[in-house]
Order: sequence, then structure tokens, then C-alpha cells
Amino acid sequence: MAKELPTGRVRRAAKVGRLAGGQTARAYATKATNLARSEDGRRAAAERRQVEAAEQIFEVLGQMKGAAMKVGQVASFIDTGAFPPEFRERIQAKLAELRDAAPRVPFEKMRKVVEDDLGEPLGETFEEFEPEAVAAASIGQVYRARLRDGRDVAVKVQYPGVAQAVRADLQNLGLIMRVAKRMAPGMDVKAMTREIRERLTDELDYEHEAQNHRAFARTWSGHPFIYVPPVVTRLCTEHVLVTEWVDGIGFEEVRELGAPERDRFGEIVFRFFFGSLYRTGHFSGDPHPGNYRLMPDGRVAFIDFGMTKSVSAEDLTAEVEAIRLLMAGDAEGLHRRLGSMGFFDPGDDAVTPEAVLSHLRDVTRWYVDDRAVTVDRDLVASVLIDFGDPRSEHWGLMKRETMPPQAMLARRMEALTLGVLGQLGATANWHRIAREWLFDDAPSTPLGVEEQPFHARAAA
Repeated sequence: MAKELPTGRVRRAAKVGRLAGGQTARAYATKATNLARSEDGRRAAAERRQVEAAEQIFEVLGQMKGAAMKVGQVASFIDTGAFPPEFRERIQAKLAELRDAAPRVPFEKMRKVVEDDLGEPLGETFEEFEPEAVAAASIGQVYRARLRDGRDVAVKVQYPGVAQAVRADLQNLGLIMRVAKRMAPGMDVKAMTREIRERLTDELDYEHEAQNHRAFARTWSGHPFIYVPPVVTRLCTEHVLVTEWVDGIGFEEVRELGAPERDRFGEIVFRFFFGSLYRTGHFSGDPHPGNYRLMPDGRVAFIDFGMTKSVSAEDLTAEVEAIRLLMAGDAEGLHRRLGSMGFFDPGDDAVTPEAVLSHLRDVTRWYVDDRAVTVDRDLVASVLIDFGDPRSEHWGLMKRETMPPQAMLARRMEALTLGVLGQLGATANWHRIAREWLFDDAPSTPLGVEEQPFHARAAA
């Protein structure tokens, strides 16, 4: 039987508080037992404890939905590569459960949301409406339906009371982030807190998401291998979002395909998320594996635009210049550019040009180096450690740096895209692909050749 979604601040804080208390007690117990263990025994116990903590956190935050589940998704996905190799498959299975969690809100309650928002019974709008949800997310779940004109559609419905739950979570965010940091010790809590506060409120308004979705559908209309399904505007409200239904396979099935198929899929994901940012300045900030599907004709459909951002032309020009200076190995120029963008105090003598260049090269080496790179979990782990983790050799420098608000969502997008490529084990010369939008170079892959006329038309 489905459980009621807790919406009050006290009830939701109590769930997270019990989780935090249990984690603290177990941590103390582990420390006490460690007194009688060897160094290898202590390390093994710590690794087991981290995995057990992650599984428990996924379970509780996944049940809560709202901002709490969003924190769990983000924290777990970013730090997955840091888990010991022998535990990674176990953690991946848990993450798959979290991404594709079975809906916990009864259909009758979700039906009422749809009927209240549309102002008429379900049967007046839809020829068919399947009562079993096909997907569940942090603030809503998705159903398959058929309109009376015969079109198959996806109907995204917001959980009743989730807006209240999100507001409660935002008040409890400090406690939630403390719990999340136990499984992702390298997570930048301040940056993540700011991002969640700024972005999650927008996600609650499906009319706002529909507007973003339409913009992406226009931008990518006619693309040879990227597809954004159209929005059924007349049926979109604050709590209901209706789009064309897309047939295809999900991420877990794609991971089971052969290397060529996974490489192709990974390159399309890279071209969509990074290409959107650097070609148009308007990008999706949520490369969550549940947000795209491989269609039978080989195209990849991107289906969720609740978290997007438009970057000003000035900021985008500055970002591109910084990457070009990095690729050229110009330490002095890179230091000046990043300092002017607000990544650190340009007058801080401890933040030297050489240190900045070395740090940024380690973070971006997977696409800055001109060579074929297989993105595996070890690479993801090492890059994400250098993104912001005490284990990094650059930690002393990172403590003196900051993340400008205008750059925060883009960096999150890049880190999560890297994580996706790591789960695919995708191989490409990412450097040559990136040069297509950074330097207007000729295409370096068959996919690049295939999409070149599309971008030429868009630029005309």
C-alpha cells in the first residue's frame, strides 16, 4: 500500500533527523571497533560503512520525494566513482532503483490533480489513460495516455502536496545536506545549497517548464539525431505537463548494448548538453539518466526541461576564452580571465597562475587532451575528486577558490555528463568534438558530419 507523502516541516525533518542520528551512531560504533582492527581492517570497514550509509540514505530520501530526493540523486550521482570498485555495481543497482523508483502516490490522488487543473473529467480530455505510472521523479510521476485525436502522450503530474514538502525541505536543507555529505564527502555543500534553493522552486511550476521545453523543441527541430518531443500547450498547467509520447529504451538498457552503440549514445549526450551551452547559451542543467531515451530510429529523445539556464553572451564569451587559454597552456592569461570572472580573488598571492592551470587541466583533461579517451569510473572518480574533495592534491587551492553563481549550474551539468559517460564507458576524442563549438573546427566524427548542415542553417 502506498504511503502518504509527508509534507510538513517537522515530519520531514524528523525522518532526516532519524537518518542523521542513525548514521552518527553507526559511525561512532565503527570508530570504537576500529581500535582493535589493523589498518587494512579499518579501511575495509570504512568502505563498507560508506556503502551501507549510501544505501540507507538513498532509501529514505527516495521515499521522501521533493528536495530531499533531489539532494540524494545529485549527491549520489556525483560521488559514485569514489566508491570502492567491489561495491560500485551494488551502488549502481541502488541508483537505478532511485532513478526508476516505483510511484508511491495512489492513482486516484494523481487523477484528482489532473482533473482539478484541467477543469474536466479525465475521460473528456483523454481517450485512454493508463493508471500505472511509467516513471517517478523527485516532484512528480509520468503516465502514458492517448488524446481523443489519437495522439499518444506523456502526462507528467505533480505529487499533491509536494510544493509544501519542497518548502519544508528548503527550511530543513542544512540537515538534509549534512546527511548527503556522509556519502559524498567531496560535495560543495554551500554551492549545492544555493543551487537547490534557486532551481527547485522553478521546477514546481510546470508552466515554466513547458515554456523551456518549447524553446528547446524549437532550437533542435529538424536535427538528425537529437529529438525534443513537442509540448501539448493547451493541456499544460502549473501541476500538469503533457508532451508527445516517445518510444525508446532507457539508460539501463543502453548500458547493456555493445561498445559502438554506447559510444554513439555517449557522443550524442555530450553534443546535446555541452553543445547546447556553448552553441546556444541555453542548456539543460540536469543530465540525469532518466531524462533521455534511445529511439528505434537511432535518435536520442530528451524529455525533461525542469532545470535549465540561459547564459548571457558576455559570460559565454568569457567561458569560451578561458577554455581556449587552458588548451593553449597560457597560465597567466587563464589566471587573469578566471580572476575577472570571480573564481578567486585576483589579488590572492597564494592562487598562482601555475596552480590554477594545473588544477583546471586535471579537472578537464578528459576533453582538453587531444586524444581518444575512454571515460570509465576510475577517470570519473579522479576528475570529481579534483572538482572539490579533500583527497585532491589541489585541495589547498580549492579552499581559496569560489564558484560564481552564473557558472554553478553549468559546472554541475558538466560533472553529471561526465558521470553518465563513465557509466556508459564511452570512448571518443572529446577534445576534437568540443573544438567544433569552441573553435568552429570541421567535424571530426560521423555524427559531427551528420549534424553540420543543421548547425549551418541555424547560424545563417
